Amino acid sequence: MSTENTNITESDTSRFVRIKDGELDLQLHYNDAGDGEQTVVMLHGSGPGASGWANFNRNVEPLVKAGYRVILMDCPGWSKSDPIVCTGSRSELNARALKALLDAIAIDKVHIIGNSMGAHSAVAFALANPERVGKLVLMGGGTGGASSFVPMPTEGIKLIGALYRAPTIENLKRMMSVFVYDTSSLTEELNKARLENMLARREHLENFVKSSEANPKQFPDVGHRLGEISAPTLVIWGRDDRFVPLDVGLRLIAGMQNAELHVFSRCGHWAQWEHADQFNAMVADFLAR
Repeated sequence: MSTENTNITESDTSRFVRIKDGELDLQLHYNDAGDGEQTVVMLHGSGPGASGWANFNRNVEPLVKAGYRVILMDCPGWSKSDPIVCTGSRSELNARALKALLDAIAIDKVHIIGNSMGAHSAVAFALANPERVGKLVLMGGGTGGASSFVPMPTEGIKLIGALYRAPTIENLKRMMSVFVYDTSSLTEELNKARLENMLARREHLENFVKSSEANPKQFPDVGHRLGEISAPTLVIWGRDDRFVPLDVGLRLIAGMQNAELHVFSRCGHWAQWEHADQFNAMVADFLAR
């Protein structure tokens, strides 16, 4: 299965929508590909310069070819979506934004794939809107709280913080060097593009720092509520994840009603990118059951 997007491009699928939810009044950017009856939403992580397309460009076309409509949401405060300072739960903010987006484009029920912050947000959405969730795929996140084995904050989370405070190519390379297992795939072009994306929206960087200062627990521990989630869930983790340790994934499958776990060896925090072909096949099989 190819991981290259020969027909589907970021620009062709780029969309904007105005959302309003309580005090939220924001312009959101999203990508919309395919026209299947079932919809898969992909939610990106919290790294500087992240976006739906940057996180999932190796995964869109295979799911479209499998017959799904695929939505990539840029969370509030990232990429082309409006800036925001979050003083509460970032997971719940993103979940409210996703609900407002789905309402605006008239989609009732979705499968959700979430990586890192996106996994936290997917769980928050499932807790708030259980009737609107088909299946969940969670990678590198889903609930907060401390690891039982790795000192917190982890090495990777410290490097993300340093990059937000000082967005330089040196700090970006330091973070990316522990982000993936095999760093040979991190080309100068990739790092340069990521840095340019970060610096294009400096307000996003500044607001993330302000948000963390206002509320250090942007992604609260919802371990005590995981049992409320009945949606079938595939938890995927990198054995070598230096951002969110593997035992967090074990907590997810221990707490959720209907979850299974797959662990990739030689894999860091970006399973959908590092092992794209296997990831795509596994997710397509899981969603089709």
